[in-house]
This record gives sequence, structure tokens and C-alpha cells, in this order.
Amino acid sequence: MRKRKPKIRFVAPDPRYQDTLVTQFVNNIMLAGGKGTAFKLFYDAMDIVKEKTGEDEHELWKKALSNATPQVEVRSRRIGGATFQIPTQIPGKRKTSIGMKWLIRFARERSGKGFADKLANEVIAASKGEGAAVKRKEDTHRMAESNRAFAHFRV
Repeated sequence: MRKRKPKIRFVAPDPRYQDTLVTQFVNNIMLAGGKGTAFKLFYDAMDIVKEKTGEDEHELWKKALSNATPQVEVRSRRIGGATFQIPTQIPGKRKTSIGMKWLIRFARERSGKGFADKLANEVIAASKGEGAAVKRKEDTHRMAESNRAFAHFRV
């Protein structure tokens, strides 16, 4: 093994829901060190979700995250002059971070006014199994499924 594993950093739970996953999500939202702003945007989005659905916004967000979280991915590997897309299982921490990054990225790309509104709409869509983040997950799974024949090349 060439690289050493990075030290696992402790993430403090967020003030409203006492959830470390929320803090991790906010850290991904954050641009140029504006953590207070990122928390405000996230909580505003959660308030909008509660207003629109009338359900528990934290549970809805968790459901959206699990719907956008991939289980497998394809990795390129060069074997004998040909490059194969090899499906591999994703480790737990990476799964959730990919899911979070997709939710945030596709919320940013959405049309609408203000990030909180866009994020709220993406969370609502993802919790219903719709939206761009869930579509990306399904595409990734479909790609892994179609390349299942190369699974025996797995590293």
C-alpha cells in the first residue's frame, strides 16, 4: 500500500438537529469559508421544505440523501491496450459524500431564485425519487449494470 489513510476528522453536530450529517452537508455547501452563510442557507431551505410539504423536514432531507446516494460506480482500468469500465462497490463514507455533492450541485444548477429555494426544491424532488441527483444515481447504476461483464477485473 503506497498511500496512508487520512486521519478521520471529527465533525460537530449542527445546532438545530444535532446531526453530524447535516454539518457535513453544510460543509459541502460552504464556499470560500462562509460557514454561517451556509448554515443559514441550509436552514432556510429546510423551512421552505417544511412549509411546502408539511412533513418533518429533517426526515425528508435524510430520505432525499439516501435516494441520491449511489451504491456502485464504474472505474476506468486499462487492461492490455483496452480501457474497461469496471463496476465497483463504494465505501460508506464516500457514498454519502457523493450523494451530498450531487444534491448540492444539481440544486445549484436548478432554475429558481436564491439557493435556499433551489435546494428545497431539489430535496423535495429527491425525496420523491425524482430530480437530477436521483437521475444521476440511476444512470451510474445502469452503467455499472451494463458493464457487469467486466466485474471479474476488479482490483
